[in-house]
Amino acid sequence: MPQKSVTSGLARELTFRDLVLFYLSGGLSLRWISTAAAAGPGTIVVWILACCFFFLPLAGSVLELSSRYPQEGGLYVWTQRAFGDFAGFIAAWTYWMSNLPYFPAVLYFGAGSALFAAGRRGEHLANNSAYYLLFALGWLVVITALNIAGLKQGKWLNNICAMGAWISVAVLIALACVSAGKYGTATDFSLHQLVPHLDLRNAIFWSTIFFAFGGCETGSFMSEEIKDARRTIPRALVLAGAVMALCYIAGTIAMLLALPSSSITGVRGFASAVETLSARLHLPWLVIPVMVLIVLNSIGGAAAFLSSTSRLPFVAGIARYLPPVFGRVHSRWHTPWVAIGFYGLAGMLCALLSQAGSTVRSAYDALVSMAIITYFIPFLFLFASMIRLQREPVAEGAVRIPGGKVVAAIGLLTTLLTIVLSVIPAEEEPHKWLAVIKVIVSTLFLVGAGVAVYVASERKKRRNEAYSS
Repeated sequence: MPQKSVTSGLARELTFRDLVLFYLSGGLSLRWISTAAAAGPGTIVVWILACCFFFLPLAGSVLELSSRYPQEGGLYVWTQRAFGDFAGFIAAWTYWMSNLPYFPAVLYFGAGSALFAAGRRGEHLANNSAYYLLFALGWLVVITALNIAGLKQGKWLNNICAMGAWISVAVLIALACVSAGKYGTATDFSLHQLVPHLDLRNAIFWSTIFFAFGGCETGSFMSEEIKDARRTIPRALVLAGAVMALCYIAGTIAMLLALPSSSITGVRGFASAVETLSARLHLPWLVIPVMVLIVLNSIGGAAAFLSSTSRLPFVAGIARYLPPVFGRVHSRWHTPWVAIGFYGLAGMLCALLSQAGSTVRSAYDALVSMAIITYFIPFLFLFASMIRLQREPVAEGAVRIPGGKVVAAIGLLTTLLTIVLSVIPAEEEPHKWLAVIKVIVSTLFLVGAGVAVYVASERKKRRNEAYSS
């Protein structure tokens, strides 16, 4: 039978427009375009593979599951229904823990882009770790405060920041096309160059590209804060997903039209491409507004994931697998303010720890690497839940994806492959076996911590039930 809502007092603030912009704000990150372009034209094929074998199965699974089970918590609810309380908690635990290093990582990208807008006045901060840290902490405070005050206020930050993504890509494409018409391209797009390099030594790159297509699951975490969620989520997901896939592929092509892949870096690559094209076309005034849009994209990514992922500890608090205080809804703002505040503080702590004894560049790379493998574990639960829940009857008005089991199985196998690729160290890693052991042990530690929290909570619940009986 359908699961009843366990939440109360939440305000339904998100409309179709808000949700489309929310998906674009969180799912379309300009840093992945520069990361892909840095690997050369073969990445275009990798984008297409990632779209077909990960994004489409993920979007299809989320589309059906969110329509059939439109409760707050999304992934948590689906996994719990399919495999029980323990699986539901571990899926949520790995998801919200893996997103903590994402916040400073994406905000560091925004901080680097902001220096372009400052021009020469900001050059002295390029390698200043304190600047990057303060930028990340400051925006995490703003994002957390706005979300505690309510989605009615917080959604406008997402809506505004979403423009930073698609407008920036549109400008880059337009500039690259004009430049290519006048001066030719900076990259050889011959058939030989378009063949991706199947080198396991660079396997981490493949997992990074697949990682870029995550995010379409986040809206479902806030289902009971979306107006007519059963209809709104699928419609918004289809539109936003099409825009996101187009922007990633077309944006990568445009960047390679502007710059050779050897001159593109992950942190500041997008900004460099816009700056180069603007100078080439005698449009220097265009640099600053585009840099502002790039900064907004980074802030929007952090805002979208913080607001959505904080709903997972909220639902876990209601279920008593985290302290009950996490399940509180503010009487005035109608938000899970404790869960949001705690998650925001955890993101700030991660930002502080990321700079302990590290340079800006190494901290950025470490944060991205830390997030990838643990981020994919919840998708194993999501696809497995999609397969298992096919046996349940579909409520009237819910969406059913043709070939749901096959679609989910493709996503499950792709996710497993991506996790394996994530473990393989980069070519420049001097101690490869040590790096592999480190990734595996850290992942086991993270999952083990979740198991310990669940077991302790389950024992406490049983003791309370025994005392009350």
